[in-house]
Amino acid sequence: MGAAHHSVSEPQAAPAIWPKNAWYVACTPDEIDGKPLGRMICGERIAFFRNQDGEASAVEDFCPHRGAPLSLGFVRDGNLVCGYHGLAMGCKGQAVDMPGQRVKGFPPIRHFAVIERYGFIWIWPGRADEADPAKLHHLHWAEDAGWAYGGGMFHIQCDYRLMIDNLMDLTHETYVHSSSIGQKEIDEAPVKTRVEGNEVHTSRTMEGIKAPPFWQMALRGAGLPGDADVDRWQICRFSLPSHVMIEVGVALAGTGGYDAEIANKASSIVVDFITPETETSHWYFWGMARQFAIDDARLTDTVREGQNTIFSEDLEMLERQQQNLSLYPDRRLLKLNIDAGGVRSRMMIDHAIAQESSDHLSCEEA
Repeated sequence: MGAAHHSVSEPQAAPAIWPKNAWYVACTPDEIDGKPLGRMICGERIAFFRNQDGEASAVEDFCPHRGAPLSLGFVRDGNLVCGYHGLAMGCKGQAVDMPGQRVKGFPPIRHFAVIERYGFIWIWPGRADEADPAKLHHLHWAEDAGWAYGGGMFHIQCDYRLMIDNLMDLTHETYVHSSSIGQKEIDEAPVKTRVEGNEVHTSRTMEGIKAPPFWQMALRGAGLPGDADVDRWQICRFSLPSHVMIEVGVALAGTGGYDAEIANKASSIVVDFITPETETSHWYFWGMARQFAIDDARLTDTVREGQNTIFSEDLEMLERQQQNLSLYPDRRLLKLNIDAGGVRSRMMIDHAIAQESSDHLSCEEA
């Protein structure tokens, strides 16, 4: 009787949870001024630096000599010099020189497409030769002198999709942010969810209410009475790969709400760029673009400090949520109507990932 033959299955790669052929915020310009920056994005370890022309560049954070992180080195004449043995790498991943060695015949390491625009440095984690600048999300407020902006960045230990869920369902404000932007009227106002083109929208309005503390401050900053009755709105807009822009504001009651004249409201856009790091961590670039008191630098600082406090409350909740989900990966979660925005956003992400996989297979078969 012959020996039994047992087939050995190849280990399966974990399914992708983020699109790679898309633009993500990688960092802010100040983070690479005069020095390299190492950052993992979409599972890729990447070193960012400025080349000889001052342009943002990105290569894999791996020295081809001995595997040291290039981000621990320094920039010289626009090249990234490894801090271990001095191998200099160019912005396209090519070995340029090394003391006493001939290295120009080395195969290049991977480089990434980057764009510096709107006050951010964006990266395309997919193939550099497939990067499409036309797919960069347009930020009208960043090019309009009628807007002011201030923001920051958090490193959060949770799946980036949990942050999208959080931002597409603002019901949590009543509970997580009860001392700043939360109020019972949020729970009482119905939520509308719809898909418009390549965006998922969720929205709610509240009429004839008192503004919560953060918005009372914003009203005063806009030269309006903080204790006035107001009409309030929240319009969350998700777009690929992981951006959420939230139009928020309050207007003096009866003056038109969202459509009120600028003189009668405090109106702004909460800016949320969510960049995956690993399956359970992400970089969260947050801020607020506003249309009132745009020359008031002190107000910009006050708004930034307020947002920092608000988002810090989210951070604790999200990280503890991730810990629970990691401990109990097979637990089924309830779905409610308030979850529709997050569910539809995840469906859009899954479709983009599936499309990338299909395109990849088509290229391999061609």
